[in-house]
Amino acid sequence: MPQRTIDFGKYGARGVKGSEAVARKLDELAGGITTPVTARRGLMARLHYLTRTAHARKAAYDAGLTVTDRTLKAWLDGRRSPSKANLERVERAYRSVRRQNVARHLLRRLNSSGGTRVEIHPLNQSQVPRPLQRVVEYRTMNVRRWDRIVAAWAAGDARELDDAWTDTIVDLGSQWGQYEYVTNIGFAA
Repeated sequence: MPQRTIDFGKYGARGVKGSEAVARKLDELAGGITTPVTARRGLMARLHYLTRTAHARKAAYDAGLTVTDRTLKAWLDGRRSPSKANLERVERAYRSVRRQNVARHLLRRLNSSGGTRVEIHPLNQSQVPRPLQRVVEYRTMNVRRWDRIVAAWAAGDARELDDAWTDTIVDLGSQWGQYEYVTNIGFAA
């Protein structure tokens, strides 16, 4: 069984960790507000999402949005604008709360009908010298259990997500290590 890649990109290969590609795809499936937080409309939409209920406010606070109620009211009324650091906190809190809110629904969709077909596009070896290139091809697999992957994604735990994804791609067989880094991972639910 191959070991994990230690020195990725040493010879010019390009790509991202498979778990990062999965997280991006899950974020895309989760949807959400597309207007940037730097625009007034995007900020207001995020603040309304984060403050509409007591549960949402608590989740936003737990996610790092620790401003006072008075400050939030001033932002919502347009009397003050958040600093750049607070805009980043609002965005981070929004992403965290959004992930927690949609995780259960997304998990149900991904696990339904026996799982979800995943397309794995291999890493880019165009800059690797010819003698050092591996034969790596496009692969597909059916992921039947998404519980651990979605839980790690919803919690924002990159290490656990990487471990969960690596445990999943082991099902590709003895060459699973060639798909630890990829150019893209695609699936739909």
